Amino acid sequence: MFDFDLTLADSTKGVIECVNFALDGMDLPRADDERIRHTIGLSLMATFQNLTGQKRSEDVDVFVSRYVERADQIMADLTVVYDFVPSTTAQLIETGFELGIVSTKFRYRIEGILEREGLSDHFSVIVGGEDVTEHKPHPEGLLTAVSILRMKTGNVYYVGDSIVDALTAERAGVPFVAVLTGTTGESEFEKLPNIAVIDDVSALPRLFDVQ
Repeated sequence: MFDFDLTLADSTKGVIECVNFALDGMDLPRADDERIRHTIGLSLMATFQNLTGQKRSEDVDVFVSRYVERADQIMADLTVVYDFVPSTTAQLIETGFELGIVSTKFRYRIEGILEREGLSDHFSVIVGGEDVTEHKPHPEGLLTAVSILRMKTGNVYYVGDSIVDALTAERAGVPFVAVLTGTTGESEFEKLPNIAVIDDVSALPRLFDVQ
């Protein structure tokens, strides 16, 4: 099971554009690019609260609505799947792995990007933000994907780029593999359970001794 943003693809430009579009429309100060980058992978509610310190549900709703409005226009075009993902996922599938995605990003958006890249058939299940009532680090999404595939948590790995992903795996009872394509460093991952910290997902076949 993979996280999506900064694990399989880079959506940084799109996220920055959508966050500031939403903030502009609310007459709130724009956020620094690097601060926004560190929110990638959080729910939109958590992103808004993290960047503004505001928690009023009415403001959260406006932010989410404006973000999604802009994301529907530009996010797919500004999201780039890492060039090693097609060959790596194909290699894992050829050796018997079944693959899935669990993300706070909307499933329909992920599906559109994968279709564009010819990767739709590489993933047996996708659980996105609209499919759960509790977002990561709550384990609902990951456990839902495991259940859909009729797997046991001990036979599944979750691959992600953030502490939120690591906590999600821990709470689901799923072994975690950390990748360094996000904003989290190796020393931070060492504070939480993981079976490996790798540079990016292209190292997975070597990790699992896939020939």
